[in-house]
Amino acid sequence: MTFNSKFHALLRRSRTALHYGSKNGVGALAALAVQKLRGNGGLLGKTRIIQHYDFVHNRPVGAPIAPGSVPRNTINWVVPPFGYGSGGHLNIFRFAQFLEKEGFDCRIVVVGEPQPLSAEQARKQIRDWFFPLKGDIYLGIESAAPAHVTIATSWNSAYYVRRFQSTVHRCYFVQDYEPYFFAAGAEYAWAEETYRFGFFGITAGTWLKDKLANEFGMRTAAFGFSFDRHLYAPRPRKEPQTRRIFFYARPPTQRRAFEMGMLVLDEVARRLPDVQVVFAGWDISNYHVPFAHQNAGTLSLEELSGLYSQCDVALVLSFTNLSLLPLELMACGTPVVSNRAPSTEWLLNDDNARLAVPTVEALADAVCNVLEVPEEASRLRQGGFATAAATDWRIEARKVGDILRRLDSQEKVI
Repeated sequence: MTFNSKFHALLRRSRTALHYGSKNGVGALAALAVQKLRGNGGLLGKTRIIQHYDFVHNRPVGAPIAPGSVPRNTINWVVPPFGYGSGGHLNIFRFAQFLEKEGFDCRIVVVGEPQPLSAEQARKQIRDWFFPLKGDIYLGIESAAPAHVTIATSWNSAYYVRRFQSTVHRCYFVQDYEPYFFAAGAEYAWAEETYRFGFFGITAGTWLKDKLANEFGMRTAAFGFSFDRHLYAPRPRKEPQTRRIFFYARPPTQRRAFEMGMLVLDEVARRLPDVQVVFAGWDISNYHVPFAHQNAGTLSLEELSGLYSQCDVALVLSFTNLSLLPLELMACGTPVVSNRAPSTEWLLNDDNARLAVPTVEALADAVCNVLEVPEEASRLRQGGFATAAATDWRIEARKVGDILRRLDSQEKVI
């Protein structure tokens, strides 16, 4: 890990700690701090590589069960520890809530470190930070109740699901191709190996569906994206005379290509000096930015729609699977510019976004074209509205529910 990435990680953890303390009290924050200090790489001990990655060993947990021995609507969602603002967990808990409404008994099993201090604390965090859920909460795979279906939600949680014997079916809720999160090495190899575990893959979009099926022989089915209609819609423009570019800035997240985006924006600002860039997603105050800009930092979900609506175009780069951001921007009427790639084109196309090859010149051309050609901006805005309007989280949740119900039959899951 470079100094730069370590610095970003420290900032992120500091903000998470402050929010954790405000939500759970100083005592809970102190107890969590002690837990972390004693853990891997903590100040109170040496780095414990063997202990930290012990979960990759295939040591069975629980007694095997036969089909019909537990209700078929029971699901164990096995999740890594979560913090405030985690987008991956937001989607997991969103689907769990929808499936509860479809008649499923969704339990949450938190695995890995740092663990919440109690199941009730975890329930409160899920309710306060994400969505309220009815099902039981378990800390550690050893404590999990038997379930008809057990679902891994990340590469590390997949190792816990492989060990868990008290289930009829094992599935894998795959939101991104996680080996790409790492340089070639141990974690890359461990993440890639999870796609060979024989789990049924439920993937975010068709790019992942096809990639896992073609490269690993996984049985897969896809769900699509949508947006929260209560949050994302066009808002009144406050300063229409100022042209603004929204940029999803995530310096610690390499797959969002912060460095490329900065060079693209610098080129756009050179050509169009009156344009202002709006950064959001991370506090970039420690970066030198030589053009007019606003550093919005990390915002609440309720604040995003108003910010998006003030922008004439959005630059959103994705070098693995898409985030939910392009669709949310479209719902607010903000034209999207992104990189052309199989991982983006399963949702973005020339009707709803301006796609360009990932070079500084091509992406700058695309952004400038949207800013300078009103007809192009209008075309993309209407295409974005149409794409967003055709989506619905309830429909996608029903797809996932149908996938889970068909696991017991010979009916093909598509």
